[in-house]
Amino acid sequence: MISAGDFRNGLTIEYENSVYQIIEFQHVKPGKGAAFVRTKLKNIISGGVVEKTFRPTERYPQARIDRKDMQYLYNDGELFYFMDLESYDQIGLNQDSVGETLKFVKENDMVKVCSHNGNVYAIEPPLFVELQITETEPGLKGDTATGATKPAVVETGATVYVPLFVEQGDVIKIDTRSGEYLSRV
Repeated sequence: MISAGDFRNGLTIEYENSVYQIIEFQHVKPGKGAAFVRTKLKNIISGGVVEKTFRPTERYPQARIDRKDMQYLYNDGELFYFMDLESYDQIGLNQDSVGETLKFVKENDMVKVCSHNGNVYAIEPPLFVELQITETEPGLKGDTATGATKPAVVETGATVYVPLFVEQGDVIKIDTRSGEYLSRV
């Protein structure tokens, strides 16, 4: 059990029959009246964000979140398969569980599988990936002063906006959180 006075960013608690992660918190001590803790909570299952206030003495059970490194194997059209490299156990997840998180992940890449009580709720790709460009238009000479970009399709099928000097066949580094081009490799 953890009291509301000990809340920190990133902490997960069980509240109202669901599991929430604390995004922001603020201890408020008004001049008149009792102190309270103002928080922004993210429901880890649905992804919804709510704002709640708590008395500092209120206690809630801390939720146990398991993050396990697993290898992304393949997609058979319906399920995405992952393997634990220690036990060689494989799990299959549907599109609803995976979402858009694998658009920059190639087969055999490592990801973090997040679960609560054995139920997988999220896949965390690596923060940065290096992918080869499979399709893009050639850039025009002398058109680089404006910092212009063009769409490019990478080997996983995702589209990234890259500078005009990047060409087909180049390997680029991408930030998976924002989907932005970082550099050529």
